[in-house]
Amino acid sequence: MSKTGYYSHSLFRKHEMGPGHPECPERLSAIEDRLLISGVFDALERIDAPQATWEDIELAHDRMYVASLRGLTERLLEEQQAGGPDYAQIDTDTSINAFTFDAARHSAGAALAATDAVLSGELENAFCAIRPPGHHACRDKAMGFCFFNNVAIAALHAVNRRNLERVAVIDFDVHHGNGTENILAGDDRVLMVSFFQHPFYPYSGDKEPASNMLNVPMPAYTKGMEVREMIEMMWLPRLEAFKPEMIFISAGFDAHREDDMGQMGLTENDYTWITEKIKDVARRFSKGRIVSCLEGGYMMSPLARSVEAHLRVLADV
Repeated sequence: MSKTGYYSHSLFRKHEMGPGHPECPERLSAIEDRLLISGVFDALERIDAPQATWEDIELAHDRMYVASLRGLTERLLEEQQAGGPDYAQIDTDTSINAFTFDAARHSAGAALAATDAVLSGELENAFCAIRPPGHHACRDKAMGFCFFNNVAIAALHAVNRRNLERVAVIDFDVHHGNGTENILAGDDRVLMVSFFQHPFYPYSGDKEPASNMLNVPMPAYTKGMEVREMIEMMWLPRLEAFKPEMIFISAGFDAHREDDMGQMGLTENDYTWITEKIKDVARRFSKGRIVSCLEGGYMMSPLARSVEAHLRVLADV
């Protein structure tokens, strides 16, 4: 068996938020086409993502919020049968269709299944090619294309159910993972380190809410070398002092210089370097255990190339 798992599901392509929306099913097609053409898929163990249970999701989310999202889906389906709309709006840029709720449950399920497989030793590490993404989803609300916080659910599963004492969450999306922070701030079993463009959506993260959060706001047009210097000076000392037993990655690739969702200047080489540094920490402290979950990345070619670079490091190919 390959040591790197690749979790996905057919429902991820059925969730969509309307014509022209940047968080679209074509993102996964672009990634998988690139992995096939490059031969990287040959090194991966491809696994169908199971569906998370209500109890799983409620590790990180308020029960009433989960029920309200389920109710919204049921109303949308009833309205569609009567000739109603294809979408129900959550906020200005986030909506659901008939498949969103189930796709979101499979997204969380991918992160959970990957966590269990890595902890059991079936896999050394895993990448979850999932959508909808998760890191803006707060304990009691959806926002920023996100409904359930996949990484937070998996991290809490690791500490609450699998009895790990210390896990790290690393977020390199161009946007601040405000939802992950909302759920995990103050939980000293979890260290979250991140960088993100600031000021920028969701206009948070510039103040430290808790001692277990290391947020590093970076200005627009920051390039890869400055990000690397920051990681060497700030992330790595905190991670090494914390000694995580497992690492979770919110892997957003929209800080790439070709992605017009943000204005940062990273390249595939930077994502290779970042992944190598994370993998080195995991090798020294975490028995190599990494679960990486797709977040942002909205221009098809740089997204696909960046995921390939990330997976080449994880899978040693």
